[in-house]
Amino acid sequence: MIMQDNEKKPALRFKGFTDPWEQRKLGDAFERVVRKNTNNESRLPLTISAQDGLVDQITYFNNRVASRDVSNYYLVYNGEFAYNKSTSDGYPFGAVKRLDWYEKGVLSTLYIVFALKHPEKDDSDFMTVFYDTDRWHRGVAERAAEGARNHGLLNISADDFFDIDTTMPEDKAEQEKIGRLLKKLDTLITLHQRKYEKLVNIKKSMLDKMFPKNGASVPEIRFKGFTDPWEQRKLGDAFERVVRKNTNNESRLPLTISAQDGLVDQITYFNNRVASRDVSNYYLVYNGEFAYNKSTSDGYPFGAVKRLDWYEKGVLSTLYIVFALKHPEKDDSDFMTVFYDTDRWHRGVAERAAEGARNHGLLNISADDFFDIDTTMPEDKAEQEKIGRLLKKLDTLITLHQRKLEKLQNIKKSCLEKMFV
Repeated sequence: MIMQDNEKKPALRFKGFTDPWEQRKLGDAFERVVRKNTNNESRLPLTISAQDGLVDQITYFNNRVASRDVSNYYLVYNGEFAYNKSTSDGYPFGAVKRLDWYEKGVLSTLYIVFALKHPEKDDSDFMTVFYDTDRWHRGVAERAAEGARNHGLLNISADDFFDIDTTMPEDKAEQEKIGRLLKKLDTLITLHQRKYEKLVNIKKSMLDKMFPKNGASVPEIRFKGFTDPWEQRKLGDAFERVVRKNTNNESRLPLTISAQDGLVDQITYFNNRVASRDVSNYYLVYNGEFAYNKSTSDGYPFGAVKRLDWYEKGVLSTLYIVFALKHPEKDDSDFMTVFYDTDRWHRGVAERAAEGARNHGLLNISADDFFDIDTTMPEDKAEQEKIGRLLKKLDTLITLHQRKLEKLQNIKKSCLEKMFV
């Protein structure tokens, strides 16, 4: 590939292609499809998924949103495109996706459906990845009435949509090379996404089955050789509170809790410093100690507890509850880490936090009440260690696939930015 420096040429392109790209209307490349499902040729209602394109609505929503009578819907064939004018996260001007997974399906007439006008001249894969770029957004922004919405949809007509100016390679061979490269990247991204999701689901199932349900004293599945009931204990029996202050500025590393990575450097995580410059009154936290963030977030309705793994030490706001194992000879730290990935301690928080009470977005639970929560744990440290090791290995695999996924997504993002005008 070679770099370019020209307004009508991408910054990065395949060797052998030097001609400027041509400016065209979307309507020069596509023709609208308004074919109705009059004879009920298909009864498969479709919707747009940012991840998977045009997909079965029932599977995606686990529900049927379309009406039972779909005879007045558009009938869409494999290889045709649809524009969903609804804005969503990552799609501020709606999304265009191609029907790849099914031979045919039906779509609400709120969508704009279209097909390649000249497949002998234009490459369908190129057009698919073109719509992953933001190069057509300006045209929508210029034509959609500012701020106008109709049932949450951008107010842009089909005629205005096809009147949008775009810049594309005139040479189909260049389109094909770009399309093939980025579709291969999409395949790799999907592969790692599926592996990641599968591992996350395996962990979720294990957390559910390897810890006793509320009211039970033994888990549904456990390692061979362990039969004794788990013992009921207060959190305060296993942990002791840490209130050590950073008086001598032993650390200047401000920490925050990431659901994915645990206790992490605040500056790297937020790309900004949220902590005050003077952190001498913050808690000083050492590697292996835990912290409870009382802020609720997606997937963490009762806050999150994480262990400091990535740094030797750091500092935390006194809004956190910091604690350490009281008896490391009796209890396993990895087990405690994965215990806090379960929901088995949530009921205790719910019972003690004043219903609906918040203080600056934090659950209203005191440290004393937190440590008074009842839990059920194995008395045998060997059982704790086996559970902890297994689930921490799973965490390592999950993190590995997530990192690979993020790397591939960043490569694709860079390619989309540099390979299009």
